[in-house]
Amino acid sequence: MSSTRLIYLVRHGEAAASWGQSADPGLSELGHAQAKATADSLEAQVSASEISLISSPLQRAQETATPLAERFGVAVSIDDRFREVPSPVPLEQRQDWLRGFMRQQWGEQQESLHSWRNSIVQAVEELPESTIIFTHFLVINALVGWYTQREETLVFWPDNASVTLLERSDSTIRVKTLGDQMSTVVN
Repeated sequence: MSSTRLIYLVRHGEAAASWGQSADPGLSELGHAQAKATADSLEAQVSASEISLISSPLQRAQETATPLAERFGVAVSIDDRFREVPSPVPLEQRQDWLRGFMRQQWGEQQESLHSWRNSIVQAVEELPESTIIFTHFLVINALVGWYTQREETLVFWPDNASVTLLERSDSTIRVKTLGDQMSTVVN
């Protein structure tokens, strides 16, 4: 008997500061509005009794999860594995490092980044039920790249508060739909 589970990957809303300015910014005013709009959309698609909510520990992801969690009256589990890509450089050098990383292939990456990606994949494959995960740009890219067997670190440009959908049937996970893509660059 086949059981299908859906995994919704929600990129956080617009952050109040860029990746190079703050290690853990919250959402901007627009980001809060985006989180509410995504909650509206997801609330119309899923039932609170049939889904769990997980968030990255970073503030912008947790703030994006809050509107839906409040509507559903459920707690959001925090899972460190869904945190943004670990940067091996100081804060002031992060944006330059990130631009270089996004132009590369996985075969060029150090072991710590492969471990980061592998832990994300493992976390998704361990999910016992349909789940909404509030996470980050490169986490979503790592998963989409893995499940589409792509070597690029950057597979697509998920917009703020967009929803990418994975589908699991038995032991197979596939990308069902990509979320809306950005028209501007990552900050």
